[in-house]
Amino acid sequence: MPITLVIIAITCIVSFMAFKNSRLMNDLILWPPAIARQREYHRLVTYGLVHADFTHLLVNMITLFFFGRVMEGFFAARLGSFGFALFYIGGLVVSILPTYLKNRGNPNYRSLGASGAVSAVLFAFILLAPWEKIYIFFALPVPAIVYAVLYTGYSIYMDRRGQDNVNHSAHLWGAAYGVIFTLLAEPRVLPHFLNALMQPSFR
Repeated sequence: MPITLVIIAITCIVSFMAFKNSRLMNDLILWPPAIARQREYHRLVTYGLVHADFTHLLVNMITLFFFGRVMEGFFAARLGSFGFALFYIGGLVVSILPTYLKNRGNPNYRSLGASGAVSAVLFAFILLAPWEKIYIFFALPVPAIVYAVLYTGYSIYMDRRGQDNVNHSAHLWGAAYGVIFTLLAEPRVLPHFLNALMQPSFR
């Protein structure tokens, strides 16, 4: 079974269980004091298995389904069968580390959801196909590179405002990780990306 589907299945099962089990949710969610004081380092990964609600879960898993399958093949060809799993888990950890370090002494802070790792997958895909259409809200088609610019600008703006409950920092760090990891795994992606940018295709 493709690793992408395994990740989706595990995430959905755990998320649905946590919707009905607050103790499980509290054991898996990113709660910085539990890591800093009790060394529960597993939370740097397990926070990505639980979600705030069904919509949060659905958006992340649909995005992962469509773009993860492409990137799974890409990383498997270069890093082996479990290359995509390594990439995805790394995305969970790297995207949340700045948040954890900023809030490690804050007992009131919590974060959950796979959005950081999913952003890593999406931005890795954009390197390979910058003019591919991405559907905003599943309805409005825009070129992937345009979406990337809009997404990054919006995330920076909202992160600085800090007036909602979305971890925009994780989105940004996940996106950066996705780009850097992909270029390290296959340096030839960079000239491919730059060449593709010079040849717009709006099919």
